[in-house]
Amino acid sequence: IEFQILGGLGDGNPRPTGNMCSPGTDVVFHGVIDNRHCIPSTSKTYDGDQWVKGEVIVLGDSLITHIINGDTVLQYSKPQIGGGVVHNYDPKIKQDGKLLTEGFIALQSEGQPVDFRNIKILNLKGCMDPKSKKYKSYFVKEDDKACR
Repeated sequence: IEFQILGGLGDGNPRPTGNMCSPGTDVVFHGVIDNRHCIPSTSKTYDGDQWVKGEVIVLGDSLITHIINGDTVLQYSKPQIGGGVVHNYDPKIKQDGKLLTEGFIALQSEGQPVDFRNIKILNLKGCMDPKSKKYKSYFVKEDDKACR
C-alpha cells in the first residue's frame, strides 16, 4: 500500500495528497472491494514548497487511516492481495484475497525532489493492562508478554 504524497502543480487544478495507491493489492473502501490502482483522498491541494504533515494509522488488516495536517482524508480496510499492475509474479505468492497482516515501510521518490523530517514509527501493540507499569493508553492490540 502506498501513501502517495503529491504537491500542487500551481495551475489551479486540484491535486490531493495522502492518496492510496496499491499495485497488486485491493482494499475495502466504502464497504466494497475497490480495485482502483489509486484512490484519491479528500485533502486540499498544497502548492509550492511547504511542509505538510502526513500520518498513517495502520491497525493490522482491519483499518487504515490517512491524516494530512491533522485532518482525516482517507480511510479503508482489509488490504489484500489482488488487483492488477503486477507482472511476472509467482502465483504461489500472489494469492488473491489473502489479507495483508504485515509488511514493510519504505520512503521513496518517483522522480521529483522530496524531503522528509521527523519520521516516527509507533508500535500500537503492547500491554493493555492499566495496572501494569508497561501499560500505554495508545495501545490498540494486546500483547500479554509485554506486561511481564
